[in-house]
Amino acid sequence: MRKCLSTLADFSAQIDPLTGNSSGVHRNWLAITHSLPVSRWYYENTSEWTLDYPPLFAWFELGLSQVARRFDANMLQVENLNYASPATVLFQRLSVIVTDVVFIYAARECCRCVREPKGSRDVLSRPSFVLAVLLLWNFGLLVVDHIHFQYNGFLFGFLLLSVAKHLQVQGALLFAFLLNLKHIYLYVAPAYGVYLLRSYCFAQDNKDGSVRWSSFSPLRLLALGAIVTSVCALSFGPFIAMGQLPQVLSRLFPFKRGLCHAYWAPNIWALYNVLDKSLAVLGVRLKLLEEAELPPASMTGGLVQEFEHSVLPSVTPAVTLVCTLLSILPAVASIWLRPHGAQGFLRCLLLCALGCFMFGWHVHEKAILIAILPLSILAVESREDAGIFLILTTTGHYSLFPLLFTPAELPIKVVLMLMFTIFSFTALRNAQGSLLHPLEVIYLLGLVAVAIACEVVFPLSPWQQRLPFLPLLVTSVYCAMGVCYAFLRLYASLLLRREEKPKQL
Repeated sequence: MRKCLSTLADFSAQIDPLTGNSSGVHRNWLAITHSLPVSRWYYENTSEWTLDYPPLFAWFELGLSQVARRFDANMLQVENLNYASPATVLFQRLSVIVTDVVFIYAARECCRCVREPKGSRDVLSRPSFVLAVLLLWNFGLLVVDHIHFQYNGFLFGFLLLSVAKHLQVQGALLFAFLLNLKHIYLYVAPAYGVYLLRSYCFAQDNKDGSVRWSSFSPLRLLALGAIVTSVCALSFGPFIAMGQLPQVLSRLFPFKRGLCHAYWAPNIWALYNVLDKSLAVLGVRLKLLEEAELPPASMTGGLVQEFEHSVLPSVTPAVTLVCTLLSILPAVASIWLRPHGAQGFLRCLLLCALGCFMFGWHVHEKAILIAILPLSILAVESREDAGIFLILTTTGHYSLFPLLFTPAELPIKVVLMLMFTIFSFTALRNAQGSLLHPLEVIYLLGLVAVAIACEVVFPLSPWQQRLPFLPLLVTSVYCAMGVCYAFLRLYASLLLRREEKPKQL
């Protein structure tokens, strides 16, 4: 079903296959890895879409290029900027679908880990079936991969497999590969590192659940270290040998891109930016500030660059790092003190993902999927988690709407999101009863008003020319409130829940 829907979605993407999506980025990376020696991969800058993923993903692109040349060799020429022949588009779409096999297998493994209630039940109501649909038919992943175009399904397959095998060496190996494919998964690395150290390297607990220091196994720690070192050596080794590690790292962590992405991710910095702009406008009207002395309004111009706030203190990468560490510290400390089995690990992973999303530097809106997909596993087993899931997934998915901005794509994204959202609410409610409080329902219904205002009313208004960034601002700020709320509720579920017998995932 997911592939049929992606075919329908491709119709809109192929109306203009380069505008607003990442196909041009990955075509350029295919050309770089195929046409240039390894020593030039992280120096090539003919296109603005320079290679900025870890080396293991570059090797992956090199492998894809061997197949791509049989479709259209011209796509593998670096100087062919904005090249998008029908054969090129076909190859890229097919490559995403084929590599999604990893995600499908991972979804199957996660479904096998879910507890099934005793007694006969309709197969359509079983938690494993609901989870399979929530993962395989995820609206956000469908939009990001099969319309906007990326390889996130392939990458999330590694993430979900590592979650399913989180207490085995195999899980550490899968996550090490994932980190070397896309470094954004550093978001959840603290959860893996602390949990594996606590629950794998320390083989036993005391009766009260605290760590038994005498059970520490140096051999297990060495095994984990050997796994991480080996994968990193495989990925970065050639570049270290060539003395290019600083250049590679400068591409992976480009701090000069600014605090926020061109479209603000719905996080705390979106709210901070709006508060700063509101104070600046108020200050000018009250004649407390001189408009000519304020910094240019670059942060509301949709540009990827550094900027200064007008009234509030400007935020530096160091500040975001400190805020991020503080936001995830209670979650990491919790699984060290009381791991709580699979559920404790998953909650820590989710809070690390959301903490980095909320407070990180130059966060992409697509990163919300790192929390949404794993939360699906908890949602099918817990009423409280199901309610958090509905808020986060509805808000997070709607925040992806600006990725598809052409009129032809409007009905497609609306229909696909409605179908996924209706299924999520219906399936989870039938299994666990009412899930949301009245104020939560009112907030989610407010997304309908935001959608109508941004997608229908605003394009017909005179404000479109004067304030082109306004719909993005409204979408980001409104969704940021929902994401913040889900983050706080998830933290409460971790820190305030009763002691429970750990489950094995």
